[in-house]
Amino acid sequence: MSSNTPDYELDETIELTTAEQVRAIGDPLRTTLLGLLHERAATVTELAAAVKRPKSTVAHHVGVLTKAGLLQVVRTRRVRAIEERYYGRTARMFFVGLGRQSPDGQLPPDFNDFEVAARESAPAYELGQLRGFIRRARISDEQAAAFWERIEQVIHEFDKLPRTGDTVHGFAVGVYPIPDHPTLPPASHTSPAGEQD
Repeated sequence: MSSNTPDYELDETIELTTAEQVRAIGDPLRTTLLGLLHERAATVTELAAAVKRPKSTVAHHVGVLTKAGLLQVVRTRRVRAIEERYYGRTARMFFVGLGRQSPDGQLPPDFNDFEVAARESAPAYELGQLRGFIRRARISDEQAAAFWERIEQVIHEFDKLPRTGDTVHGFAVGVYPIPDHPTLPPASHTSPAGEQD
């Protein structure tokens, strides 16, 4: 599809606030279905063909996502005696608020994006096609939060790229604390000759 906008209306972002929503998005097949619907609305039959899974299996997962408010029927089409439903996402991006608690206790952990990325990127690594890096910086929590806000802009930009290529590319990014990472002690004063005081 040449457009960077799906062929249906959807919100920009939705924060996941219930355990049901986080569990729904934590399944790898369901995240794949959500990814496919970035391009356009699709029927269960089309989604099942794309992921090469039985229609009944895909219908179940679409039902879970719909019940959790992550998918919606965006249009229908009558084919002979059957009404086909086309499903679309309710938002371009879903996110779990940092440290958020649900009314009935703590939310279950979101699925590990890096575990998914590691699994998906292994073939690209073997072919020498993996672009990646890791950096560490001793900064405040406030600085980390501000930096993440800038990263979110890049994530949105990536999400809005036109789906015109022949290959799906993954994009993984994160900012996380490493409490036990070694750090240097505060610098001590040194004499002009370079000897420590």
